[in-house]
Amino acid sequence: MTGARWTRLGATAILLGALVACREERARGRVVPGGDAARGRGAIVAYGCGGCHVIPGVPGASGRVGPPLTDYAARAFVAGALPNEPASLVRWIRDPQGVTPGTAMPDLGVPDSVARHMAAFLYTLDAGRLGAPHVIPASVLPAH
Repeated sequence: MTGARWTRLGATAILLGALVACREERARGRVVPGGDAARGRGAIVAYGCGGCHVIPGVPGASGRVGPPLTDYAARAFVAGALPNEPASLVRWIRDPQGVTPGTAMPDLGVPDSVARHMAAFLYTLDAGRLGAPHVIPASVLPAH
């Protein structure tokens, strides 16, 4: 191989390494201390979140009141008001009226420990990690 090829291979390896490191850093940034995604899924069912939201992986979660929570981990903001990071999401789940007074999101009295589980589950909803976007079921889309 020529020196130019080795240089291109080296540059490609560096770029790929940087991309992997970026993805790993993003995943680390979305770890919810004390959160368990499996328990969060159960809590989302128990608190009836699917009555207002479309939530992939949650049976019957086809509500149209709140935004669909598909690909939640890829979002930049929590409720359009806070940066999408674990502490902000837990805060929103626990006290949506305190974050955005008058929001349609009700205060469900979710304790901190349960909110952490719920947040951990929502951060599993990531098309970038799963390879394909979560689609909104046709049954909840308006008819044309």
